[in-house]
Amino acid sequence: MEYTYLGRTGLTVSRLCLGTMNFAWQIDEAASHAILDRAFDEGVNFVDTANMYGSERGDRKSEQFIGSWCEKTGRRDQMVLATKVYAPLTDWPNDGGLSARHIIASCEASLRQLRTDWIDLYQMHHVQRDTPWEEIWQAMEVLVTQGKVRYVGSSNFAGWHLARAQAAADRRNFLGLVSEQCKYNLLTRHVELEVLPAAIDLGIGILPYSPLHFGALSGALRKQREGVSGRSVLHAAERVEPHRAALQGYEELCAELGEEPTTVALAWLLAQPGVTGPIIGPRTPGQLDLALAALDTELSADTLARLDELFPPIGKGGPGPEAWAW
Repeated sequence: MEYTYLGRTGLTVSRLCLGTMNFAWQIDEAASHAILDRAFDEGVNFVDTANMYGSERGDRKSEQFIGSWCEKTGRRDQMVLATKVYAPLTDWPNDGGLSARHIIASCEASLRQLRTDWIDLYQMHHVQRDTPWEEIWQAMEVLVTQGKVRYVGSSNFAGWHLARAQAAADRRNFLGLVSEQCKYNLLTRHVELEVLPAAIDLGIGILPYSPLHFGALSGALRKQREGVSGRSVLHAAERVEPHRAALQGYEELCAELGEEPTTVALAWLLAQPGVTGPIIGPRTPGQLDLALAALDTELSADTLARLDELFPPIGKGGPGPEAWAW
């Protein structure tokens, strides 16, 4: 396993982060525990969840499954555990968003479900434009002071949101954001314009989610031909068909390299500047193996150039304003 620091912090995390959105929604508790066992045996120490994952009527099932695994294995101290706050779990007012009330209440609930005394990385799952940063940071400071949260991260922020959030934190002499979790893959490269440059400048580590674009980059066309069920087939019309020509060329390139499409897609992300580690969401040990193989897959400059030809960056490529200006 390869390890790196999370953003500008001294916290060491594996270069692949185990995402658990499939826990409860796609796989049961026993299968979830098996994935956690295998990931940790391979050296993955970074696990990401959210209060809404696996939830029905606010029961936070994904967090529950992780908590029961920690209790069973006693491996909480080896784990860097991340969860999120924002999504409402009921229809009641104040049960959602980023008010100080909800941030603190949701943290307390997550601690109970995860069966732990602290959360290593507490992430804002989305921007809430109506809540002032002074209120948000005050709540986060309370949780850090109480020892219930170690670091704070964001998800689905624009570049200017990162800048404003960090400026507000700096005024309070607070560490502020250390990570940004954003949708980033060969088919979705918008964050290269401003989010990545801002994050790199501010020392915020990038945690790409949906690295396979809902399975489109996992060999979707081959799976369709072979009649293999899965996410790439489920989302075929919306995720695959608009990119059929590019995906065909991509799968041909992967075959030429002798690598699985899943492995190449993750290896490409690992080669991008500012990326701490992609978030993978395996449902089976086999899917986990394909992800782990990316750590030993180095893509040549020629291969990276060919991938850019198949999946062009936005505009002229690189950060704005150069991507669209002279």
